[in-house]
Parts: sequence; structure tokens; C-alpha cells
Amino acid sequence: MTAHALHYEPILPTLRLVAGKKPSVDDIYPRLFDAILEQRIAPASRFTEEGLGEIFGVSRSVIRRVLAKLSHQQVIILRPNQRAQVAAPDAQQAREILEARRLTEITVVQLACAQATSTQIRHLRELIAQEREHIERDQRGPAIRLSGEFHLQLAAMARNAPLAQFLNSLVPLTSLIIAQYEAKACTYCAWQEHEAIVDAVEQRDVNSAINLMTQHLDHLEAKLLSH
Repeated sequence: MTAHALHYEPILPTLRLVAGKKPSVDDIYPRLFDAILEQRIAPASRFTEEGLGEIFGVSRSVIRRVLAKLSHQQVIILRPNQRAQVAAPDAQQAREILEARRLTEITVVQLACAQATSTQIRHLRELIAQEREHIERDQRGPAIRLSGEFHLQLAAMARNAPLAQFLNSLVPLTSLIIAQYEAKACTYCAWQEHEAIVDAVEQRDVNSAINLMTQHLDHLEAKLLSH
């Protein structure tokens, strides 16, 4: 075993790829993100493309694209001639991010109420079911990531590309903050609140959807910033 493999051994349980299938960026991204969210890669720790490539059995170019995506989402810090580093947002950053999300997601649910299709609603409910399953299994990383994915899918339903792009720069970083601040996955972002939001969107009840989203993000902020 190489030094890199030994250092990254805690990441190995996340590898569940189909035999004979060459891992892609879409395969590696959630597994690396889950490892970060579960703090198997600790906050502020540094790592190399080479080391991650050995563990996941992919080229450095694939790892480089995964890290670029995480860097765009502010989860990973990339600097020239330095190892990649996990971000470690402080309480003030968390507060500012949640303020930006609250303003943005109020508009998102308004638009979603007007434009959501039955297929999109069904997909949101599937995400909630997966989130609930991971919470019940105490699988912290995937549960947090799927919670964020719920908000990103809701933004996609709004059919406003700039809004969706803006949230894509905030939601994954929020997931990282949740992982670093909250002790248990089941307390950070209740799947029941997501379900209530979907019900309101499906019924095209704009006022209820706005109120539920506002309360949802208020609850999240209160939990994260009460420490």
C-alpha cells in the first residue's frame, strides 16, 4: 500500500461502483463529497490529485474535474502550486450564506409553484424518500448531500438559470457548514419540512410555499448558529 492509499483509506467505504465500469466524474463527485461531509476528510485538511486518483482508480484528469466542481461550489479551495484544501467556513460566513439563500429561495418557490410539472414533483418526492432512508440508516454524508440536492432540483423547476446557478454556489457550501456544525444528520434539515414544501408547490399555494421555505431556512439557521 502506498503512502497516499494509507492516508486516504477512510474514503474507501464510499466506493460502490459497478464491476467493470470505469468511474466517471459523476461517480466520484458524490463519493468524495460524502467523505468530506462525513469528515472522513477533515475540515481544512489538504490532499493531492494523485492520492485521490489512486484510491478511486481514476486518472488525475478525472479527479481534477471533480475538484474543479467542488471548488466552484466553494467546498474545496484550490490555489496555484498548493494542495487542494477543504473549506472551513466560520459563523459569519454561514450567516451570510443563509441570508442569501433565504432571499433567493423565496423567489424560487414562487416560480416553482407556477411551473412545476407532475414529473418534477415526483422526482422531488423520490429525493425526499432517499434522504429519509439515509437518515434512518444514520448515513450522514449522503443524507446531507441529498437534502441539498432537493433545493437544487427545486431551483431547476423554477426555470431561471441565473437563480439556479447562484444557488448551486450556495447549497453545497451550506451542506459543508451543516456537516461541520451539526452533530447529527437527523437534526439539520428535516425531510418532513421538505415534504410540506413539495405539497404546497404541487397545490400551487404560493403563500404557503413561501412561508414554509422561510420557516425551513429559519430553523436551519437557528440550529447552525446556536452553537
